[in-house]
Amino acid sequence: MKQTLLNDKYPVFSLEIRKSETRYPTLEALIDYFKEKIAENPKVHFLGVFDHFAHTSKIGGEIMPGLLGAVDIIFCFGFAIPNPQVLAVRPRAIGIADLGERFVISFMEAPMVPANQAMTAWVTGLQDG
Repeated sequence: MKQTLLNDKYPVFSLEIRKSETRYPTLEALIDYFKEKIAENPKVHFLGVFDHFAHTSKIGGEIMPGLLGAVDIIFCFGFAIPNPQVLAVRPRAIGIADLGERFVISFMEAPMVPANQAMTAWVTGLQDG
């Protein structure tokens, strides 16, 4: 897993994984995997799946060549509401991009350590071996 700054300001963690390196070879299988991980944690609430690819296609938006699917799994850790501004960084999402022979899984760094640890464990858990 690597960490980068998207557009020089957004801390994003991402993992590129070949479909042959995971037991979850389809977008649907990955969605189910993340739903299971979210359901296992009583402090995390599943909100939905946003099919970003379908939405962008429908409105005639630009889609990078080779992208076959793109979804966001949306959920919230929400351990506390210490101030109104924290609402700006919630809920969380894990993005899945299907690039044919591989997936790119990504999420933006959360402002709390337990959320980052959980998301990192979920994403790295996709790798076989």
